[in-house]
Amino acid sequence: MRPVTILLARHAHAGRRSEWRDDDRLRPISERGLRQSIGIRDHLAEHAIGRIVSSPYLRCVQTVEPLAEMLGLEIEIRDELAEGSDLDATYELLRSLDAVDGLACSHGDMIPPLLERLVDDGMDTDGPLIDQKGSIWVVECREQRPWFGRYLPPFA
Repeated sequence: MRPVTILLARHAHAGRRSEWRDDDRLRPISERGLRQSIGIRDHLAEHAIGRIVSSPYLRCVQTVEPLAEMLGLEIEIRDELAEGSDLDATYELLRSLDAVDGLACSHGDMIPPLLERLVDDGMDTDGPLIDQKGSIWVVECREQRPWFGRYLPPFA
C-alpha cells in the first residue's frame, strides 16, 4: 500500500493585522503572499492532490487559489480551519484528507496544535514543529496513521 499524504499549509503573508482596519476575515494576501502562493502552486504541481480545503478567511482562500486553478479543483470552505476553531473538529477534518491526498490551509493559531496532535498520534518529523506564513507540512500516512512529517519553508 502506497503512503498517502496530507498537506497542511499556513496562509501566505497578508501584511500586519494591526494595520488592517476592516474585518480581519477579509484581509487579503500581500504581494509577498502572492509570490508565496505561486511558489506553493509550482512546488506542488506534480503532487497528486485530490481535495483542497480552506479556512473561510480570504487570505487562506487566496493562498490556495493558484494551485486549485491549476489542478482544476474547487476550494472547499470549511469553518473547522478558521482561527479559533475547535481543535478536535479541525483534526478530524485534517485526518479525513489522508484518503485523498488532500491539502488544508489554516492559520498560525491552529497549525502548531495540529502538528502536536499528529506527533502524539505517531508522526515523526525531520525537525522542529515550526510554521511560517506560506509554509507547508507534508504528512505521510501509513495504515491510516500519521507516519512522517516534513517541513517545507515558504517558497518566496
